[in-house]
Amino acid sequence: MPLRIELAPNERLIIGEASIRNGSRRAEFIIETKSKVLRERDIITESEADTPCKRLYVTLEAAYLSASPTEAETQFMAQANEIMAAAPSTAPLIAEVFDSMLRGDYYKALKRARKLLAHEEALLAIARGEVTPEVQAPIAGAA
Repeated sequence: MPLRIELAPNERLIIGEASIRNGSRRAEFIIETKSKVLRERDIITESEADTPCKRLYVTLEAAYLSASPTEAETQFMAQANEIMAAAPSTAPLIAEVFDSMLRGDYYKALKRARKLLAHEEALLAIARGEVTPEVQAPIAGAA
C-alpha cells in the first residue's frame, strides 16, 4: 500500500539514506515502494541528543535506517542497561522498545521510545524541582 506524505514548507524527510527538504510551499507525494521513512518531527539529531534517552533514540534511528543494524543494536543494549541502572523506572518502557526491536519493527520501536522520552523529561523535571508532590506521585507510580 502506498504511503502518502504531505510536507510542510521547508520540512525535512529521510527516505532510506536520502535526506530531502521541501521547498517553500506545502507538497504532497506518494511513496509507492516499501522504504524506511522518517519525518522531521520524528528525528532527533546527534547535536540535540543531550540526555541519555535522547541518545538512545538516536541509536534507534540508526538501527531503523541501517541495512545492517547489528552495531546499533549492540550500542542500544549498552545504553539501555546504563539508563535502567540509573533510573529503574525506565525498565518497562525500554522493554517495550526492545520487544519491537526483537520483532524487527524499528519504526514501532521509535514510536514506543517517544513514551520513554516523555518519562525521562518527567524525571528530569522532578530532579529540577519543577514538579509538585501531587504531580510527582502519579509519575512515580506509572513506572
